[in-house]
Amino acid sequence: MALILLFSRKGTAEDPAKGIIGAIVDHTSRIGKEEKVAMEMSIDDFRLYSNGSLRLHIENSQREPIQAALAAMDLINKHQVQAIIGPRTWEESSLVAEVGSQAHWASERWPFLIQASPNQHAEIEAVTAIIRSWGWHRVAIIYEDIDSVASEFIPHFTYALRDIGAEISRLVALPPFASSLSKELTSLKNEQCRVFVVHSSLSFATHMFQQANQMGMIEKGYVWITMDTITSLAHSINVSTISTMQGVVGVMSYFNETEPKFQDFYVRFRKKFSLEHPEEENHEPGVFALQAYDAIWTVAQALVEFTGRRIAPLRRFQIVNMIGRSYRELGFWTLVSGFTDTMDEKLAYNPSMRTLGQVFWPGGPWSIPTGWTLPSSYKTLKIGVPIGSVFKFFIFEAVLEYLPYCLPHQFIPFNGSYDALVLQLVHPEKFDAVVGDVAITAERNQHAEFTYPYTESRLVMIVPVQTRNRAWLFLKPFTKSMWARTAIINIYNGFVIWLIERNRCSGLKGSVPNQIGVLLWLAFTTLLFTCNLSRMAMVMWLFVALVITQSYTANLASMLTVETLEPTVDDIESLKISKAVVGCSRGAFVANYLEKALGFHTDNIRRITAPEEYAQALRNGEIAAAFLEAPLAKLFLARYCKGFARAEPTLKVGGFGFVFPKGSPLLVDISEALLKVSESGKLKELENAMVASQKFCLSPNSFWVLFIITGGTSTVALLAYIAHNHRTLMNHWTHCKRRISRKVSDLESSTNSPNLPAS
Repeated sequence: MALILLFSRKGTAEDPAKGIIGAIVDHTSRIGKEEKVAMEMSIDDFRLYSNGSLRLHIENSQREPIQAALAAMDLINKHQVQAIIGPRTWEESSLVAEVGSQAHWASERWPFLIQASPNQHAEIEAVTAIIRSWGWHRVAIIYEDIDSVASEFIPHFTYALRDIGAEISRLVALPPFASSLSKELTSLKNEQCRVFVVHSSLSFATHMFQQANQMGMIEKGYVWITMDTITSLAHSINVSTISTMQGVVGVMSYFNETEPKFQDFYVRFRKKFSLEHPEEENHEPGVFALQAYDAIWTVAQALVEFTGRRIAPLRRFQIVNMIGRSYRELGFWTLVSGFTDTMDEKLAYNPSMRTLGQVFWPGGPWSIPTGWTLPSSYKTLKIGVPIGSVFKFFIFEAVLEYLPYCLPHQFIPFNGSYDALVLQLVHPEKFDAVVGDVAITAERNQHAEFTYPYTESRLVMIVPVQTRNRAWLFLKPFTKSMWARTAIINIYNGFVIWLIERNRCSGLKGSVPNQIGVLLWLAFTTLLFTCNLSRMAMVMWLFVALVITQSYTANLASMLTVETLEPTVDDIESLKISKAVVGCSRGAFVANYLEKALGFHTDNIRRITAPEEYAQALRNGEIAAAFLEAPLAKLFLARYCKGFARAEPTLKVGGFGFVFPKGSPLLVDISEALLKVSESGKLKELENAMVASQKFCLSPNSFWVLFIITGGTSTVALLAYIAHNHRTLMNHWTHCKRRISRKVSDLESSTNSPNLPAS
């Protein structure tokens, strides 16, 4: 809470230029010093403007609520002021308001109390926008233990963080000059969160940053963000203090320093402030000085330029970065335009601070801090993996490749139930994460948090199948009636062509058996015929035959590449009616789902561990069906491509995910990396690699009848040909043997003869 105005309900001077205004400030603080000088300047300017005799009485609160109350009593009773400006904290302001109420300034509780400085809602929006820009999800708040921060700032900041998917990991409330500061900072250093937001007075922040710097907390990996109460006084911070704040990012109220009115105020303020406070190294005015100046002027004019008993809130802030001997201006943030390089509010809204340029983070790294780290109690992430898990850690390893930082880790096997493994994340906190085929369930989600599922979110029923007689599969594309009609139309077309062409072609005549053979042959021939009627019939039949052939080919190809097995179980209801025993994995999730969601009796549910046990139990009839998560079902069918098949329906479940303790800063980063793996196609490649053994189980058995028919026909034709032409073949064979013998004799003679000299 900043400047508070208390307007008197009676005794107000008709001429405000002759009124009396009281003020309560802390003369020992930089803010109080700036406010006092600015108020005195404002009174002087108003007297010149109005030619009046407005008076100002300033009391010192010493930043003590009781002292502020005593000062208010003195201003009301002794100086008869019509309005009181200040003090800055809610504790002081509330006591001052009670003093005013007891003095009968109003008939109701504090109706004269008006907030003269803007509320912090817009400032909180600016800070959360910074946090969202860099993808941080957990924030620790360090604040001075005063009621105004706890009652107003913390609740609003909590809601604002929740809106961007972030949360407060820890609240550290410290009294001014707390002796426990070192202890609290040590505790923060040992935790995972590395993003700290500081809301305090400048004196508290100065002491805290000196301590944090000595403890090595202003180094690489840390993020410090200061609120306006600190950052707006950055101009007054000495070089020694700035050296302990290197890399700090802050939000400060923005005011236009180029306006002539401000330039005049700036010159006069520096002169007056240097005379009254020569001990201060910097004499420039800050936003608090401007607020104090405007508050006096507003009260003096009796303008009630307030909205909802407040000054209209500031909506423009400057983002600065502590570096070197002072600070660097990164850009601006407004409610209208978001982050901008200029104060042109006509620009399109920009939600990311990344566009403002390079930020110098603590420790000097130009890389973006992750916002968290492993606790100092250990250096390696301990990851539990269930023994017997089909989905090992190779998918998790692929995800780690997409993280923007290195994550040391080790995999530790766990022999126990999946529910017990998840509980190991909570108590006794044996693991920092769990990977493997851990199903996402509502019950487990009460104890831990899951990433996005990296597998299909379905439960599949696997059943034995009755193998179809594939020996005659080539007949299956057509029904019996289709085959009969095809044969009839073939014979009919052959008969028609034979009848038409028999008097024109001598080859169509002969004995009855010869005529029948010719008739059947004509149905498949593509020879040219002399009669147009024959050509017409043949062209039409060829067209029909082409369509039928293509349909047959397509259907046969489909039957050869698609499952040709018939499941032995029709549906889930038939299993329940017959009280059949079904199998499921050893994890409690599927068994609970079968019992509670599908209605299977507990005695009819058998838990099985290994894939080979599923196969054996299904083959032996020990279980009628097995219920597996979709990825496990796919691997099972890849390994056992014969004898088993999926059966409808498939059931919607949670899928497999990586598990982390609640509030783990790793969760969001791993989930984002998992999405990148999926979008890149790498996840699909890994899945395909796991089921590389899956085959369609095709074999020559599907065609053996056709092979026998065609081979037998050829053999019969060959034997008939040999029997009919036996003598001719024997003569031919004898002739070939004689020629071979003659060639061999000639070759031997030429080899044994002496070489003749060349002529």
